[in-house]
Amino acid sequence: MSLYMSMDRTAVLVLGVGAAALGLGLGFGFRFLRRTEELVRVGVVSQLLLHPLKSGRAMSLSLAECLRGGLKFGHMQDRHWLVVTDDGHMVTGRQQPSLVLVSLTCEGGQVCLNGPNMEELRFPVNQPDNNIKDCRVLGGDIQGRDCGEEASRWLTRYLGEEKTFRMVHFEPQMKGRRSVEIEPLFPQCEQVAYLDVGPVMLLSEASVKDLSSRLEKDVTVERFRPNIVISGCEAFEEDSWEEIQIGSVRLQRVMSCGRCIFTTVDPETGIINRKEPLETLKSYRQCKPSEKHIYKSEPLFGQLHTVKKTGILQVGDVVYKIRR
Repeated sequence: MSLYMSMDRTAVLVLGVGAAALGLGLGFGFRFLRRTEELVRVGVVSQLLLHPLKSGRAMSLSLAECLRGGLKFGHMQDRHWLVVTDDGHMVTGRQQPSLVLVSLTCEGGQVCLNGPNMEELRFPVNQPDNNIKDCRVLGGDIQGRDCGEEASRWLTRYLGEEKTFRMVHFEPQMKGRRSVEIEPLFPQCEQVAYLDVGPVMLLSEASVKDLSSRLEKDVTVERFRPNIVISGCEAFEEDSWEEIQIGSVRLQRVMSCGRCIFTTVDPETGIINRKEPLETLKSYRQCKPSEKHIYKSEPLFGQLHTVKKTGILQVGDVVYKIRR
């Protein structure tokens, strides 16, 4: 047998063994990729809450779109309107507690602004001729379309201070704030408008009930400004749901929601007490020592999620955690 024939046979043999190994590897890989998901029922959506105006009154919905940037209903998207000072700095219920009593809705292409002892103000959702304002939100730069002089006068009169307040609207063509620059745990691609950091915050009724049982006066879910409220689970069970499915929507947990002084604003009165329920939360909802660099001394209440798959959410939808 010639040397060349021997080399050819060896090559064929090696090729055959390699192909067989590749076939086994691919087969194993495909079996791994085909690994089935198990959907485990963990609760039911009991409320959907949209906050069109940052720090404003929540809108309770029976149905909402769940987009990458948060919940949306008609023209209204979560935290897409913002109150700012004349020089563009964010104003929230931390500085102006009575903002929680201001409701912003949309009807027939008009924004409707309402507040205690104030006449309703209406102005167009789209005002393309108005100036675009540079704003600062939690240390980050972002733009907003100025909502006009009437909205500014309404807010300035309502908040009752000598300084001037304005309202801005985040529009689809504007560049959002990158969540990862606020909290490094978020994916590089995540962007939000005027939300603090994450597009969807989820909280269970049982967690709120557990907190209320430790307080002199009950609190409601509205105080904590979640987007999705879940019933039918145990207190703080939502802390362990790494990935969930609600209808066609897929949500990925990123981190817990650290709580601040804003939780001490009563959503029904607009009065801040600067103590409860924050002090009670601090007594039993601290993070693990290994997570102090993330949450510091903020107590944890609720979970922040990104949207892996968009879709429609409805009250009554079953919530499944995904097990692989």
